Amino acid sequence: MDPQLIERIVLLMRDNDLNMVEVRDGQQRIVLRRGAVEYVAGPSSTPAMPAAVPARASSPESSSAGAADDAGLVPIKSPMVGTFYSKPSPDAKPFVSVGSVIDDETDVCIIEAMKTFNTVKAECRGMIAKVLAIDGAPVDFNKVLFLVKPS
Repeated sequence: MDPQLIERIVLLMRDNDLNMVEVRDGQQRIVLRRGAVEYVAGPSSTPAMPAAVPARASSPESSSAGAADDAGLVPIKSPMVGTFYSKPSPDAKPFVSVGSVIDDETDVCIIEAMKTFNTVKAECRGMIAKVLAIDGAPVDFNKVLFLVKPS
């Protein structure tokens, strides 16, 4: 890939306050996220997109009571802004659910950003204690998607 093109994309990201940009050139893919560069070779799979589900509002009382219950749990956060999908296709079962045992390499969800489907790895070991994101709902960068009871 052309380094000058990458520099221009970085400037566009800065000028337009973008968190992530993905560029493909044949089998090569570069994902730019908040200044970090990830090089991935090979094609990626694209699952079908499930229908969107409206997000639920939480009350201040429920969020403060829930904070005490969440002590000691490890969060799995969204690495980007996009749409959260809990399963690889609309007719498939979810990657994980409450009670699922996970390790560092377990796929936990997909975040779709700009028509690109990105698989999110757990990057921790334990058991899924809570699923906080809603299938088909938008998520922000660094939003907690799951809480894990470490093992």
